[in-house]
Amino acid sequence: MGEIHLIRQAFANDESAVRACAEQAYAQYVSVIGREPAPMLADFRAQIAAGVVHLSIGEKDELRGFIVFFPVDQHMFLENVAVSNAGRGKGIGKALIQFCEAQAAQLGFSRVCLYTNAKMTGNLSIYPRLGYVEVQRRTEDGFDRVYFEKRLD
Repeated sequence: MGEIHLIRQAFANDESAVRACAEQAYAQYVSVIGREPAPMLADFRAQIAAGVVHLSIGEKDELRGFIVFFPVDQHMFLENVAVSNAGRGKGIGKALIQFCEAQAAQLGFSRVCLYTNAKMTGNLSIYPRLGYVEVQRRTEDGFDRVYFEKRLD
């Protein structure tokens, strides 16, 4: 039997745990990219207040991972997904992404879009396994970004 993934909206008092999780998840990329990747610089307080951050929590309400997504035009934009060191390898990232896709479908969107850094090579293989197709590469804000989308229909 698979693990149960509890997902809930983030609250203001979750901000420090979300930031710590982001730092754990993205620290490995600082040296590869040459600076902190965009997800480490996010304004989590504003995102939590806007209701766009959801958490995967364990049985003791500990944060195991989080996802940030919101509607943009006619699709859902998945901005950030991160899993804590303790949560790695347990399907938490996949469960969070599936939650985002379900929310998008519920709102009537036909696709989820995201981008990742070209130097985050693990992500370049993970997203296609989850049904995402690379649609574009471009440099923005000094980052080499790879854009993916997944059709939900």
